[in-house]
Amino acid sequence: MENVRHLEPRDQADPHGQMRDDMEAELDVIGGCLHNPRHIPSVRAILQGGDFARPAHELIWNALGHLYDTGAPITPVALRIELESRKQLTRAGGLAYLVQVGDHTGGGEPAYFAEKVRAASDLRAEADLGRRIVQQATAPDAEPGTAVTFIDDYLQRQKERAAGRSGDPADALLAELLDASSLDNMPTLEPLVGDLLHLDTLARIIGPSGHMKSFVTIDLAGHVGTGMKWHGHHVRQGTVVYLVAEGARGIRQRVRAWEKHYGQKMHGVLFLPRPVQARGPEWDTLIEAMRRLQPAMIVIDTQARVSVGVEENSNTELGIVIERMDDLRRATEACVLLIHHTGHVGEHGRGASAAKGALQSEMHVSKKGDSAKNIVVTMKVGKQKDSEEGADLQFGLKVVTLDGEHKPDGRPVTSVVLESLDQRPDVPAIGTPEWLVRRLDTDRVDMRWGGPRVIEWCRSRGIQMRKDKIEEAIRIRKRRGSFEELQDARNDLPPDLPPSTFNQTPPDLGGRSGEFDENPRSNIPPQTGGGQGDGPSKPPSPRSPSREGGGVGEDEKNTTPDTPLCTICDTELQPLRAERGYTTHLGCDPTTGSHPNTAA
Repeated sequence: MENVRHLEPRDQADPHGQMRDDMEAELDVIGGCLHNPRHIPSVRAILQGGDFARPAHELIWNALGHLYDTGAPITPVALRIELESRKQLTRAGGLAYLVQVGDHTGGGEPAYFAEKVRAASDLRAEADLGRRIVQQATAPDAEPGTAVTFIDDYLQRQKERAAGRSGDPADALLAELLDASSLDNMPTLEPLVGDLLHLDTLARIIGPSGHMKSFVTIDLAGHVGTGMKWHGHHVRQGTVVYLVAEGARGIRQRVRAWEKHYGQKMHGVLFLPRPVQARGPEWDTLIEAMRRLQPAMIVIDTQARVSVGVEENSNTELGIVIERMDDLRRATEACVLLIHHTGHVGEHGRGASAAKGALQSEMHVSKKGDSAKNIVVTMKVGKQKDSEEGADLQFGLKVVTLDGEHKPDGRPVTSVVLESLDQRPDVPAIGTPEWLVRRLDTDRVDMRWGGPRVIEWCRSRGIQMRKDKIEEAIRIRKRRGSFEELQDARNDLPPDLPPSTFNQTPPDLGGRSGEFDENPRSNIPPQTGGGQGDGPSKPPSPRSPSREGGGVGEDEKNTTPDTPLCTICDTELQPLRAERGYTTHLGCDPTTGSHPNTAA
């Protein structure tokens, strides 16, 4: 056997020695990058976290990469804090092991040791392939050719990994290219609020100062947190985190008003009543906290308050802020919704234009009007990156009085909530029996009144309707239920509605003796002080007769007013409500339960 060379002791395989060498190479990679972070990109082009044989090294490498990506200082202390925030310090070997990692410098060339780590990883993959082939081939039910599938899978996997770790940036980029059929595997946008907001996107609401941006956003947050439809738009329920970086003291009143209006708590919404600076170290803490919470929406109110010191007109500086917002989005896959002010001129967000390119959605909010009952808030969808821009949304304001809260001078504490002008209830056409029913209910007319009393009531208010329509309205009211039942249905209305006057004795409205006997449809007994058939009624309104229904008196029967008047307070309606068929101000509409003073 002269042709056989006997192995000397130094030539014999030493698996334990090889393992020690591999571990040392891994430590030199991590330690070298810890001391010289500029090597991290070149090492990343060679290997991935899964190439480390020791799981603790993969955890440390991933934490190190996160510090580098976020621009945080890369020091042993920062690495320890990052691992602690991930609750991985113990699994990574503890503080003592991090000290040991820091003792390795990689000789200033961690990329050299990265090649060794990559080669060891490839050899382990090949050894694993060999074991699988042997196990398959020696199994009791083994069939020839079955193990070939293992080889095909291995080769494909190695091809994909090599493309991403070859060290050639062009190869890595080519590996990311997708053909047309592969696009179907990409996740689609998941709606959060109708077609307006989506998960895993960056969105923004802009508008002039004091134009109800925060009210709109609180309304959105409340509906997402509770899962209710948002004014007719589908909502995906999820936790909302609201950073109240501006106007924190007023947030409680707005939330309490929303809860009273909808009759439920604003569940699922959490508030942080202070700003967190996007370019400060606490932003990383916020990202980690939100990563653990996994909310569906994160509201930042306002963009300016979390980017103090940033030159808004600099695309470079603002671009860094937007990238930090994107870090928050990537970590949580939530909809990150910013609130931002517009400039002095135009409808564009204040500052540089770098932010708008990163946005999936942008909405502009503005208001017109000078008091709660005639203000109209308009939300204009200014940008939808991947879909058609929707129609404008318009809202009125409802004044809500907070129970048990008063100002120092005794006045009640109030706030407002949004009510959609697009999703309005069905309004009967003027002059129909249904319309008259609503007018009679609004004035709290006794449901027991018969035809003569109602006809006289209509005449006193300039309402011209045929007798058969008036009688149909009376029948509708009587079929619907008793006056007491109607009162029970109104028990949930606010206490600031005008008091009912239906039980007051009416003045003489021209009734004559014998009218009760001649009109058997009227079942109201005679009362002292009035003619037969007179019943309890409300005294005539002190205001000028309404011009609804085409008549306000003999001199104006055939005139048409330029601007319709509110049927409750007799002041002009805003044109938008008149065009949409409303006959009252939003604040005066009895169906909303709100009746603020005209001066409110």
